[in-house]
Amino acid sequence: MTRPGDASSMEPATYGEVFAVAEFRWLWFAQLGSVAGDQLARVALAVLVFDRTGSAGLSAVTYALTFLPDIVGGPLLAGLADRYPRRRLMILCDIGRTLLVAAMALPGAPLWVLCVLLVAVQLLASPFQSARAALLPSILTGDKFVLASSVSNITAQAAQLAGFVTGGTLVAAFGAGNALLVDAATFALSALLLLAGVQERPLPAVNEARKGWWASLSTGARLVWTDRTLRYLVALACVAGFYVSIEGLAAPYAASVGGGPAAVGILLAANPAGQMVGMLLLTRAAPQRRLTLMGPLAVGSCAPLIGCIVQPGLWVTVALWMLSGLCASYQLAASAAFVLNVPDAQRGQAFGLARTALIVSQGIGVLAAGAAADRWAPASVVAAAGVFGVLVAAGAAYGYAHATRQPAG
Repeated sequence: MTRPGDASSMEPATYGEVFAVAEFRWLWFAQLGSVAGDQLARVALAVLVFDRTGSAGLSAVTYALTFLPDIVGGPLLAGLADRYPRRRLMILCDIGRTLLVAAMALPGAPLWVLCVLLVAVQLLASPFQSARAALLPSILTGDKFVLASSVSNITAQAAQLAGFVTGGTLVAAFGAGNALLVDAATFALSALLLLAGVQERPLPAVNEARKGWWASLSTGARLVWTDRTLRYLVALACVAGFYVSIEGLAAPYAASVGGGPAAVGILLAANPAGQMVGMLLLTRAAPQRRLTLMGPLAVGSCAPLIGCIVQPGLWVTVALWMLSGLCASYQLAASAAFVLNVPDAQRGQAFGLARTALIVSQGIGVLAAGAAADRWAPASVVAAAGVFGVLVAAGAAYGYAHATRQPAG
C-alpha cells in the first residue's frame, strides 16, 4: 500500500504545468496580497506607536506582539479549516482583516485598542494559512502540488520583503493611517480574488458530523504524535530553530567583524536568499530524490555554521550563512511530505500544530542564542548552534528514514 505522500508514485511536473491551472493562479495572486498585507500592518503600526509615544521600546513591543498570535492561533484556530469549507473560511478571514485594519486607521484610537486590533488581525492569519495549506492539495496533486508549495514558499518570502519595503515607503509618503487603509485594501483584494477564481469544495465526508473544538485539537495532536513519519517530519522542520538563531545575532556578529548597519542587512539576507535559490534547485530533482536528500540537507543547513568558530570575515560568513540557507531548502520537501501524509479531513489542524512547533522552535532558538551571546562571542554561539543543529538533524533524519521503511498502516 502506498502512503499519500510517497514520492515514488509521483510523475515529475514543471512550473509551467502548475501555473497552467487557473485556480492556482488566482490563489497565488491572493497570497501575494495577504502576505504583503500582514507585513504592512506590522510596519505601519510600529511606526504609528513610535510617532505617538517617541518610545523605541513600545514600538518594538508592538511589533513583537504580532508574533504571539501565531503561537496561540496555530493550535486553537487551525482546526476551523477542517470544520468549515476552506475557501469560504479564507474569504471570511480576509474580510475580517479588512475591517480590523481599517478600524486601526481611525484617527485618535487609543494605543491599547490598536494593539488589540493588531493581535486580532494576526490571529486570523492562522486559520487562513491552514485553510490554504489544506485546500492546495485539492487543486494540484502529486508533484504539481510539491512545485506549487515551492512557489508559495518563495512567494511568501518575497512578499514579506516587499511588505517591509512597501510599508516603510507608504508610511513615509502618506503617513501611518493612510498606509493602514492601503493595507486593508490588500486583504479586500485577496478576498475578491478567492471569490472570483477559486471553487468551493465540500469538506471530506468524515466531517459531516463535525467534531467539537477540543476533539479536533486532541485528534490532530494525537495523529501527529503517534504517526512516526509525521513526528519526524515535524522534528526535521524544527531544526530551523538552530539555523534561524543566527538572525538574532546578526547585529553583534556584524560588530565583531567591524561591520556597520549595512553588514547587518547583508547577514540577515544571506540565509533567506540561499533558501530561495535552494528551493528552485531542489524542485529540479526527481520527487523521490527530494525525499532522499531531505536528511543530508537538514544536516547541511547547520553544518556550515560550525565554520564560524574560526571567526572568519564578513564575506566568508555571508557565504557560510547562504550555504546554510541553500541546504535549508529541505523544508520544502518536508512540508509537502507532511501535508500529503495527513488525511484530508485533518490537514488544517495538523498543519496548524506543525506550524506552531516551527514558530516556537525558531523563537526559542533566537532567544537562547541571544542569551548565550551575552556571555560568549557571537561567532562561538553561532558555531555551537551549528553543532547542536547537526546532532538534532541527524537524529531526526535517521528516525524519518527508519519510519518510512516500515510497512504502511
